[in-house]
Amino acid sequence: MRTTSARGMSIAVGLLMMAAPYASAQSVPAGDAGRGPKSTKDAPPTNGPDIWDANHDGIYTCEEWRSYLDRLFNLADRNRDGHLDTAEFTIIRRVGTAFADADFGYFDENQDGKITHSEFVDKPSEFILQNDKNGDCRVTQDEMKGASADRKPQSGRGKKF
Repeated sequence: MRTTSARGMSIAVGLLMMAAPYASAQSVPAGDAGRGPKSTKDAPPTNGPDIWDANHDGIYTCEEWRSYLDRLFNLADRNRDGHLDTAEFTIIRRVGTAFADADFGYFDENQDGKITHSEFVDKPSEFILQNDKNGDCRVTQDEMKGASADRKPQSGRGKKF
């Protein structure tokens, strides 16, 4: 029991230390509060992807995104019941700077009042969706350089991460 608690504390402290430098610099554009989180499409790369770029190689992958979401979910699921309630979801908002204004209902796809692991972890990254030019689920520095010139306005459909 003591090792599990110590390991959980280590994960929590690690995530907090990893996210803390970005928390004060966060500026996320306004979104549709009734539908979901504010969009991160115009945020600079240091305001999101750098947090979840696990190997810090400047290439942002779907696997790294899912791993980051998995860590956040496990950190927030305090009672280890496999889902997040609204109280546990506040932990996501505090630790995951990209989620500071996230809406619980956006993740609770079946609107049952709880967010399952798959409802949370399977949400795509808006950053990857917008910048992955060749569809390989990896955003390279070259794709990001070209993305600033290629940006097109969004249609306003559901907000993604």
